[in-house]
Amino acid sequence: MPDVTLTTLQALKQKGEKITMLTCYDATFAKASSQAGVEVLLIGDSLGMVLQGHDSTLPVSVTDMAYHTASVKRGNRGALIVADLPFMAYATLEQTLQNAGALMQAGAHMVKIEGAAWLAESITRLAERGVPVCAHLGLTPQTVNILGGYKVQGRQEAQARQMVADAIALEQAGAAMLLLECVPVDLAGEISRAVKIPVIGIGAGPQTDGQVLVLHDMLGLSLSGRVAKFVKNFMTGQASIEDALAAYVKAVKDVSFPAAEHGFSA
Repeated sequence: MPDVTLTTLQALKQKGEKITMLTCYDATFAKASSQAGVEVLLIGDSLGMVLQGHDSTLPVSVTDMAYHTASVKRGNRGALIVADLPFMAYATLEQTLQNAGALMQAGAHMVKIEGAAWLAESITRLAERGVPVCAHLGLTPQTVNILGGYKVQGRQEAQARQMVADAIALEQAGAAMLLLECVPVDLAGEISRAVKIPVIGIGAGPQTDGQVLVLHDMLGLSLSGRVAKFVKNFMTGQASIEDALAAYVKAVKDVSFPAAEHGFSA
């Protein structure tokens, strides 16, 4: 496929075609995923759990992220590459610019940061310097200790209104994409319609502009043995990993995934 850019994703949103995203951490899976038609590869700090065996994303370093971003870049065949800025890598504006620069130089086309409207200045400064940003709202794993665990966010009306306002503020600050994690289905749809930028969901239902899953989850692999409600095993019934990747792309595109059982109500 032709190289995917932000313009590509914006066009997909405008014509109502769903965007496919998967986490990716190495060259082999980058090649397989991008050749299967996955438009966006996310080097997630989830690598701390699925690759390194930690119980959270917090131990992941910028060095870890840059290493895996460079690996993904070498295997990629045209997908857009997004890399997470890990825990405390954007605590100050100076840190944000330096660490985002390191991930872009490693091969990312965009960085992702977790947080609400307080990120506005950092997003503006990054965008001014040529670094596109994906903002992450809802369940933000880096703040799991404040959230009190991995819980659905936005079920209370006040929290839902704030999330809509935050999404609009982040778009106005210059965010080029938004990721919603573990958000009620109707709220995710409202946010997707409230902003012009593409909105990707995980555990946020089918009304977002696209979907993302952790690669290992969609292949039925789990260290803990626990499977989140929003996960589907796409290896089931498939003869190969390549077939499972193609099945994931097809299911997102034809909106058969996520189904009702994968979402959360308010």
